[in-house]
Amino acid sequence: MTLPPSLANNRRLDRWVAIGPNGTLDVRTGKVEIGQGIVSALAQIAAEELDVDYARIRMIAADTVRSPNEGVTAGSTSTSQSGGALRQACAEVRLAFLEAAAQRLGANLDELTVRDGTISRRASNESLTYWELRDDVDLTREADGRASPKRPDQLTLVGKPLPRLDLPDKVMGKGVYVHDLDLPGMLHGRVVRPPSYRAEIETFDATKAQAMPGVRAVVRNGRFIGVVAGREEQAVAAAAVLAKSVTWREAADLPDVETMPEYLRALPSRTQVLSETGDMTHPSAGTVQAVYSRPFLAHASVGPPCAVARARDGTIEVWSQSQSIHPTRKDIAATLGIAPDAVVIHHVQGAGCYGHNGADDAALDAVLLAREVEGHPVRLQWSHEDNLSWSPYGPAMVVAMEGATDESGRIAAWRHELWSNPHIARPGLQDSPSLLAAWHIDPPFAQPPGIDALPGGKPASQRNALPLYNFVNQSVVHHVLDRLPIRTGTLRAIGAFLNTFAIECFMDELANSASLDPVELRLRHLSDARAIAVIKAARDRAGLHAGRVRDGSRGMGIGFARYSNEASYAAVVAEVEAGETIRVVRVVAAVDCGRAINPDGVANQVEGGVVQAMSFAMKEMVQFDRTRIASRSWDTYPILRFGEAPAVETIVIDRPDQPSLGVGEAAAGPTAAAIANAVFDALGVRVRDLPMTPDRVLAAIHRL
Repeated sequence: MTLPPSLANNRRLDRWVAIGPNGTLDVRTGKVEIGQGIVSALAQIAAEELDVDYARIRMIAADTVRSPNEGVTAGSTSTSQSGGALRQACAEVRLAFLEAAAQRLGANLDELTVRDGTISRRASNESLTYWELRDDVDLTREADGRASPKRPDQLTLVGKPLPRLDLPDKVMGKGVYVHDLDLPGMLHGRVVRPPSYRAEIETFDATKAQAMPGVRAVVRNGRFIGVVAGREEQAVAAAAVLAKSVTWREAADLPDVETMPEYLRALPSRTQVLSETGDMTHPSAGTVQAVYSRPFLAHASVGPPCAVARARDGTIEVWSQSQSIHPTRKDIAATLGIAPDAVVIHHVQGAGCYGHNGADDAALDAVLLAREVEGHPVRLQWSHEDNLSWSPYGPAMVVAMEGATDESGRIAAWRHELWSNPHIARPGLQDSPSLLAAWHIDPPFAQPPGIDALPGGKPASQRNALPLYNFVNQSVVHHVLDRLPIRTGTLRAIGAFLNTFAIECFMDELANSASLDPVELRLRHLSDARAIAVIKAARDRAGLHAGRVRDGSRGMGIGFARYSNEASYAAVVAEVEAGETIRVVRVVAAVDCGRAINPDGVANQVEGGVVQAMSFAMKEMVQFDRTRIASRSWDTYPILRFGEAPAVETIVIDRPDQPSLGVGEAAAGPTAAAIANAVFDALGVRVRDLPMTPDRVLAAIHRL
């Protein structure tokens, strides 16, 4: 048997499973919990394959010493990558214990059964537990592929809505987050950021800050300025004084935010033809054209980045919310000029971000401060203002569409042109560190250019640009913008968010121009039965049927995609109410993620994706002038509030005989498109530039 790639790269079974004390099993994985429920889903997989009760599984947080190195928790791949590896690893562990029991009992394997960790011989009352056999089985062995995971008809735990392991402590307010760590002798740090990306120090005077109560160290290394104090409020106060003691020279080198779509299309670019099939000549009379855009988007986590670091005896120990602890270790070591093995990173949960926020940057910040107070852990937390203005943003993007329908009601031509810079700027992927402080110290490391794919992965900005629909004549082109003056990185659904938004809005625009039903237009261009099934399920549950009666104030719209054309299928129907503002009152989402490990977990992911996509689509936009980022608060960067979230109904189409697929990003693009299509259905106006703010909706009405 060929081992799953993640297991093939981490073959030692004790990296995955250990027999714990008191009837427990310790399970490790390289993927980390960021609120998506992956740890619970993986525990469910492990319990299933090991034949133990779910309550016996203890999921051990990832670290760079003991855990398997599974790279980055990203791309809606944890269930397929880590889940597949863990399923096989646990099957091999189970077989190892069965073989040990068979030897002790003098039995054949086919005489033995396992129930909740107890191995019994059918023909007698003899039995042994995993815990009684722990000294007989050496799990330092490597996976060899001899064991086979369970067949779909053998599953008893997978597919059930078991409770999440991480929620009780969070609900009860226990200290589960990195922000809550309180280590012996811990000090507190803050960093004073430049006012803009390329600002240079003109004058600096640390005298006042150094004399303040509790201050243990003031650190200046190039443009990196920080302070360490005994208490957090002392560090905050000293950082405020430091900020007033430095003057900066700034450059007015940012573009005009109001003309961002035009700016992106005018930049020099490299052209990549992604698809060119059929005959793209079509009658000009039937041509429909449209341009769609999204602005720079922030992660806007309610909890800011935080990390704890300790420098001691030539080693660095870090507690971080990073989604990429091994790559981040590599970049921290490169910044310090030490061996990666001298850096240990423990993952601790923090504010989730579904992408690349400031978590890795905070880890390096903490390390640079901790080296000034040898032996003391230093807790470093960003301010909310720094989080909004210095974390990587999801890139601004533009998509230009052109197409036509023929007399038979089919799409005769389809052209999709995309302008985007590469989305990925995560640590550990390039020669120069991709960490903020590394670019500010003296001498500074060069900020590496973005890349468009993780190793072995598909391009990020192009994701979902190739339509799942069957178009005989199509052209898809990517105009690659090598670097933008704004710091960018991955954000939930990456390029698929705008590509799907553009495709699904344009499908409705083509349908409207030809007086066709939008849902039927989609269905007649699909041959994938699973795609058809999710569209019909969402349509039927929502009541989105041709000929329905409209009241002039409400509208309904649909959006569909298979994320990355290989992960989960999702169809979303949004219903909006148009009054003084546009209000989304109801959302129905149908998703097919293959074998659903935990249906409740799938629904959680879909509903969270719907809410965040609503926020992207209707509210969020990074603001800046020609010099500085201006959106540094909830007033200048508003996000969706609890009272604005609609009722969300999720239909999970479970397919136990199919591989499990990632679902975290599946609903984002379809949701944004469904809302835009619902606005058109209600008001007859098309808003193509996100976010769909009241001002933009009114402007579209005035253009009628």
